[in-house]
Amino acid sequence: MGYDNLRLEKGMYRQQGMSFTQVLESLDPSENYRGTALEGTDAFQRQLKRFGIRAKGAGSSPVEKFFSTMDSAVLFPEYIARTVRQGMEEGDILPSIVATTTIIDAMDYRSIYSVPTDDDKALKDVAEGASIPTTEVKTKEHLVSLTKRGRMLVASYEAIRFQKLDLFGVMLRQIGAYIQKQQLADAVTVLTAGDGNSNAAASFTVGTSPISGTKGTLAYDQLVEFWGQFDPYTMNTILCSTGTMTKMLKIPELQNPMTGLNFQGTGKLTTPLGAQLHRTGAVTDGMIIGLDNRYALEQVKAGEVLVEYDKLIDQQLERAAITSIAGFAKICDGAACVLNV
Repeated sequence: MGYDNLRLEKGMYRQQGMSFTQVLESLDPSENYRGTALEGTDAFQRQLKRFGIRAKGAGSSPVEKFFSTMDSAVLFPEYIARTVRQGMEEGDILPSIVATTTIIDAMDYRSIYSVPTDDDKALKDVAEGASIPTTEVKTKEHLVSLTKRGRMLVASYEAIRFQKLDLFGVMLRQIGAYIQKQQLADAVTVLTAGDGNSNAAASFTVGTSPISGTKGTLAYDQLVEFWGQFDPYTMNTILCSTGTMTKMLKIPELQNPMTGLNFQGTGKLTTPLGAQLHRTGAVTDGMIIGLDNRYALEQVKAGEVLVEYDKLIDQQLERAAITSIAGFAKICDGAACVLNV
């Protein structure tokens, strides 16, 4: 069956364990288009082509193009979900601080953890016939808290029917950016306060042992001492506010010419300690969160971006919720620490 004669219906959004695009792919596999002009497109993009819907560029189609037929109207919720996801991914810090992402089909999830003792961390010779040192993996006592984040999209069809999709997409990407910002704040809360399983991050304060200096000031010595608290992990990522980052970048050691050249060439800030710097309003001024992003945090998602497809198809927008359900869990104690300046 070719992409140009598929029958589209709302029921495609209700397939258990499959997204709308996955349902389309099962009916119209992309592998059938290898060596053709449509190679590199997915099933949804081929449906846009089928109905002559151009989503981006100066010649993008008006919103009403989706509602020219009942079949093409079915594509509208997926278009919204995809564009919102683009907004979530633009400038998204989460991939830089999350060690792994788990997608579930339920609202309850219990993560696992391991808290090795100093003796467990030691590398020991195993004599012939002796028992091998163990690492115990346990299920956490408390469930991961999943939170629904989203926005209500409110607009009359008459108000937007003639608007180009390129402009309408900007509004949708902005919604995605808002959702991403809220989820990042959730991640920061779990990193610092824990996930409800008595695993808050170790907190250090400038001027209080083992961190030297005077409270309210930040120098390179304090960053080095903070870095030293991560053994056996490596502090490879730092989160802080704009104000705190400004103070940090004024430290003479961080004004290394190579650091500046790297920032000018790639837009990425790296400290001499090898940690990637990320600025976010989710962290309060005067706080620095250091972490080993390979071991610190697990993201749990109950599916992808959800849209109220019935309303979007039948009522032609009007009012529809766009949501994303996600939560976070600490993985390894000691892989994230807090420095209070």
